Amino acid sequence: MSAPSLTPSTTDAPRRTLPRRAGPPPSRDRFTRSLRRNLTAHAFLIGALVCFAVFSWYPMVREFGLAFQKTESGHTRWVGLDNLTTVVNDPAFWQAWRNTALFTVLALVFGFAVPFVAALVINEFRHGQAYLRLLVYLPVMLPPVASVLLFKYLYDPGYGLLNEVLRFLHLPEQQWLQDADLSMLSVVIAATWMNMGGAALIYLAALQNIPGELYEAAELDGAGLLRKIWYVTIPQTRLILSLMLLMQIIATMQVFVEPFLLTGGAGPEGSTTTVVYLIYQYAFNFNNYGAAAALGLLLLVLLAGFSAAYARLSRADDE
Repeated sequence: MSAPSLTPSTTDAPRRTLPRRAGPPPSRDRFTRSLRRNLTAHAFLIGALVCFAVFSWYPMVREFGLAFQKTESGHTRWVGLDNLTTVVNDPAFWQAWRNTALFTVLALVFGFAVPFVAALVINEFRHGQAYLRLLVYLPVMLPPVASVLLFKYLYDPGYGLLNEVLRFLHLPEQQWLQDADLSMLSVVIAATWMNMGGAALIYLAALQNIPGELYEAAELDGAGLLRKIWYVTIPQTRLILSLMLLMQIIATMQVFVEPFLLTGGAGPEGSTTTVVYLIYQYAFNFNNYGAAAALGLLLLVLLAGFSAAYARLSRADDE
């Protein structure tokens, strides 16, 4: 008789079954659970997308179609580049572009420098910064019509505050909004005061992120105020400055509210006629929506070119 084996027989031993591991849930179930968890976020996102689609993207797509169409007696037909030809041959076309370019340059000189200087001044205060920020941002919170009425009072040739100051100083009075040489500058000053608050707060936030050690090192090297601004402040805020420059170019090229409310849009001798005001005239005064869309398309292409150039330059700097 053979001795019993110390190793149990595999045939006689009961089979032990390991617990089955649950596999990953199907992708559809994972998507459903994720959707339920983020239902509120998705609802807000869908609402925002619908608003953008209805009020931004659809009008933009519709503009492309209107730029090559013409509607007469309720009938719409394709006219190719006729609308573009009509716009370019209009004598007001080139004047509007010159005025818009002049407004953009003046607005950048004032509207780009003044908020940055205001942010530098506020940043130097150790106490009361909250009140100064409120004071700078207050014009942005005012309705544009109220701000324009305020400046119309200031610019009034008879009882306006600016001419009162000039009379007090025994200086000649000015026709601020009635003079073709001063009307655009007057509009730029009003627009700068109305819109500088947001830019100033953005610059102030960028300034407060600059390490103080950089200014201390500059002081040890004997740098004065202007040298610290040039060698420390501007390089450290270069990204914000370039982005705000692009945004201000886009915003000033689309100026409409200030000249429309201050000078009626065209101004003396057409000195404040801008591209957007000319679009308004084509659409609502001449009922030529095709020409308005064609001019808007030209403005869109120009601003898209600025944006593309900025993106290319930013990518080159990063590399």
